[in-house]
Amino acid sequence: MPLVKNPILPGFNPDPSVLRVGQDYYIATSTFEWYPGVQIHHSTDLANWTLLTRPLNRKSQLDMRGDPDSCGVWAPCLSHDGDKFWLVYTDVKRKDGSFKDAHNYIVWADKIDGEWSDPVYVNSSGFDPSLFHDPDSGKKYFVNMLWDHRRRPLLFAGIAVQEWDAKTKKLVGERKNVYQGTELALAEAPHVYKRNGWYYLLIAEGGTGYEHACTLARSKNIWGPYETHPEKHVLTSKDHPRAVLQRAGHGDIVETEDGRTYLVHLTGRPTTQLRRCVLGRETAIQECYWKDDWLYVKNGPVPSLWVDLLGERDESKYWEEKRYTFKDGLHKDFQWLRTPETERIFNVKDDKLTVIGREAIGSWFEQALVARRQEHFSYDAETVIDFSPTDERQFAGLTAYYCRYNFFYLTVTAHSDGQRELLIMSSEASWPIGNLNTPYVPYVQIPNEGKVKLALTIRGNQLQFYYAVLGSGDEEPKKIGPVFDASIVSDECGGHQQHGSFTGAFVGVAASDLNGLAAEAKFDYLLYKPVKNQQDAYVRDNE
Repeated sequence: MPLVKNPILPGFNPDPSVLRVGQDYYIATSTFEWYPGVQIHHSTDLANWTLLTRPLNRKSQLDMRGDPDSCGVWAPCLSHDGDKFWLVYTDVKRKDGSFKDAHNYIVWADKIDGEWSDPVYVNSSGFDPSLFHDPDSGKKYFVNMLWDHRRRPLLFAGIAVQEWDAKTKKLVGERKNVYQGTELALAEAPHVYKRNGWYYLLIAEGGTGYEHACTLARSKNIWGPYETHPEKHVLTSKDHPRAVLQRAGHGDIVETEDGRTYLVHLTGRPTTQLRRCVLGRETAIQECYWKDDWLYVKNGPVPSLWVDLLGERDESKYWEEKRYTFKDGLHKDFQWLRTPETERIFNVKDDKLTVIGREAIGSWFEQALVARRQEHFSYDAETVIDFSPTDERQFAGLTAYYCRYNFFYLTVTAHSDGQRELLIMSSEASWPIGNLNTPYVPYVQIPNEGKVKLALTIRGNQLQFYYAVLGSGDEEPKKIGPVFDASIVSDECGGHQQHGSFTGAFVGVAASDLNGLAAEAKFDYLLYKPVKNQQDAYVRDNE
C-alpha cells in the first residue's frame, strides 16, 4: 500500500467523525462559529479528500448570531443505519466559566449531499454526542458526556448512554452514566462500536491541548461496566513532545471493505519555539490492528506522520494556486461568520463579490467577513477592492483572521475629512480586552477614486502587507507596515484559557460600516497561492 503523509485534512478540520458506506468514505468535522455548519469530505481511498457539502446551511437548522468565538457547532457525529444518514451535533451558546449552554440536535438525510432535515432537539446535558445504531437489536442510543457545574476543578462528570426513539424523535428510558474515564480526566467525545460481541467505547481525554488522547474501553453490555484498555490511551502525543503530530486525540474508527481498521483523529502541527498551531486542529489518520479483542494503533500510541492507505495522494492539488473569481457565485471553499442571513452581509453579482458593511470586525452578531482556511504554513494572498468610504467608521479590505482577539487587517478607509487612506488594524494578543493595538501603523493617503490592490505574504511566522493603487501609473506593489508575528493567529493565542480556542487561521475579505449605512465594498477576486518555503522547516519531517 502507498505511504501517505498526515494530515489528510490540513488546516482547521477538527473533531473528525468517519463513516464508510459501500466504497465511499466520509469525514465530518467541526466548524464552530463559521457558517454553514459542519464540513463533510468524501474519499474512495482514504488518501484524497474532497469537500462535499456543509449540511447545516439554512436558518431553520442553524443560527449562531451571538455565539462567542470557538462556540457554535462542536464535534459532529456522522453515521448511517442502512437506510438514512444521521448527523448529531452541538450548538454551544456559552463555553467559558462554570456553565456550558450546549444544545444537542439530530438531523438526517436520504442522500449525504442532498437536503438535510430540520433539527430535532435532544438535550443540553453535555456536548460532543454521538448516535449508535446497534446492529443486533436495531435500537439507537444517544451517547454524550455529562457536564456538572458543581465539580471542582474538573467539570466533566462521565459518559452517559440513553436510548433514542427514531419514531418519536425522543430520548426514552433511563439515562445511565457508564464510564468516567481515566486519571487523565476530561472524558468527552464518545463513540460506540460493536465487534465480536463487545461494545467498545472510544473517548477523548486530557483536553484538546498537548495532553490530548484517545482512550478505549469495552463491555459485553452497552450499559457497562466498561473496562479500560490495557494501555489506557490507544493514541496520544502527550509523552513525546518532539513528535511532528501533537495534540493527538478525539478519534473515530472505520473499517475498510477488506477488513482493515483505521483511526481518524485530530492533531496539531506546532511551529516556532512557542509551539503555536497556526493551522488549528487538523485531521490525521492511523492504521490499527486488533489483538485479544483490543484495538491498537500500528507503531502507536504516538501518531505516525506516514501511513499506509488505500490510494496514493495527488500532492499537486495541495500546492495548487487558487484564484477565486465570482462569475459562478461563491466558491465552496469560503465561509462566513454565524449568520444564516447572507443577503445582509454579501452578494455576488456582475462578477464581483460585494461585501456589505455591517458591524466591526470581530463582532459576534453580524460581521461581514468572507474567508477561506489557511492550509499552508506559507502563502500569498491578494485582492482588488473598489470602495469609497466617507469617514473613519467605514473600512474594508484584506484580513488574516482567527477571532475577535487576533487578526491582521489591511483596510481602505478615510479620514474624518473624507480623504481616503490605507490603515492596518492589528488586534494581536489583546485578550481579554480586545482593543486594537496602539499606536497604529501610520496611515498611507491614497486618491479618493480608483481600485486598490491589497496583498499579504505569510512565510511561517512572518506576515507582510502590500498595496498598489491601480490606474496611478505606479502599480508595483509596495510594502506597508512592519513585519508582523503571524504565529499569533493560532489556537494558542485565540483569546481563551488553555484548551479554549478551537478554530484556525483564515484569509479573506471584510467590510464594516459603523455609521450603520451599509456601505458596499466590491472585490474582483481573491488569490490564495501556497508557497514552499524554508519556514516550513518549523514542522520537523523527522519520521
